[in-house]
Amino acid sequence: MVELTDQFRGHKIKVGRLIGKIEGKKEGPSMIFTGGIHGNEPSGVFAIREVIEEISRNKIKVRGNIYGISGNLKALGKGHRYEKYDLNRLWTKKKIESLLNDVQKEPAQDIIEQKEILTEIRKILNEDNGPFYFFDLHTTSSETNPFLTVNDCLANRKFAELFPVPMILGIEEYLEGPLLSYINELGYVAFGFEGGSHGDKSSVDNHKAFILLALVHAGMIKRKSFNYYKYYDQLAKTSFDSHEIFEIFYRFQVFDNSKFKMKPGFVNFQKIKQGTILAKYNGERIKAEENARIFMPLYQNQGDDGFFLIRKVSPFFLKLSEKLRTLKVDKILPVLPGVKWHNKEKDTLEVNTTIAKFFAKRFFHLLGFRAIILGENKYLMKNREKAVRSKDYKNEKFFQ
Repeated sequence: MVELTDQFRGHKIKVGRLIGKIEGKKEGPSMIFTGGIHGNEPSGVFAIREVIEEISRNKIKVRGNIYGISGNLKALGKGHRYEKYDLNRLWTKKKIESLLNDVQKEPAQDIIEQKEILTEIRKILNEDNGPFYFFDLHTTSSETNPFLTVNDCLANRKFAELFPVPMILGIEEYLEGPLLSYINELGYVAFGFEGGSHGDKSSVDNHKAFILLALVHAGMIKRKSFNYYKYYDQLAKTSFDSHEIFEIFYRFQVFDNSKFKMKPGFVNFQKIKQGTILAKYNGERIKAEENARIFMPLYQNQGDDGFFLIRKVSPFFLKLSEKLRTLKVDKILPVLPGVKWHNKEKDTLEVNTTIAKFFAKRFFHLLGFRAIILGENKYLMKNREKAVRSKDYKNEKFFQ
């Protein structure tokens, strides 16, 4: 249990692992919100608590169950991103197995926190009937409008399209071990919502708006139970790109944070030209290699993601992508030169780039594949659609 102070509203709350829970009187979905996975991002925790208290106080009818789970409690209490390990980089298959088998001796505090979170999640999955929705609430170190980070499977994309904020695809290709990638591997709808910057007083309000809209879109509460359009408009007005979809195509990785210095003044989604000086690392100037938009520039003293570059995805590409995935065109890919199945499950392709030189990663992205290992002459492409529990969502309105 830790005590957190909302620096903008001035009130204090005490938070344990379970921020709050509402059991609806009618059977329905289970929606799980996580906040504070990074300890310097508490606004999601405040928003979850506020929404749960308002729903209870106003006796709003709920279909299904709502859960709020806190992230790195120890780091939240200190206002640090993490203690020793980034809690949002620990959710790999290997690390989860190690966690469940109690392999670690004298584990770090961040790993103790991870195990407690995993215990809560597994308990919900075992006791509830679903369908399940997972949303992770974050803020950024740079100035930003709200946006969604989405692992690109059709179920995620269809639900994310209901929100009036930009959607970013493909971040899972550049990060190892995020919580939501683990949840997506289990087959559930799960994506992240970035409500603003760490120091922006509107971040809590934006998180609150997202939570309420998510509950409505999943049919768990009715629009008329609160001022739906007030919260919808609140998010819609934050960005000129409110219904645009972008994909990440470049990440600048930082191995020594003390040697990285982002050039001041960059904001999320800002257009930059080729040759623009973006940062300094190891005394060298880092320039943009092409025209793009900058995404999540690093303005804090912890973290290894210096910045990302993104570009818009055309509506034609998205429609074609949906059609090809629905037709399961991926089944014929191994007939292409230099392409073969990597495993018996047929959810991962092995691509020899010296032979399949004409098939760029964007071609495989079209069909729902994302690179998980890059090598000199090959990469592995994992199909995000294979894991999705489509049958769980077949009766959900958004999935029709």
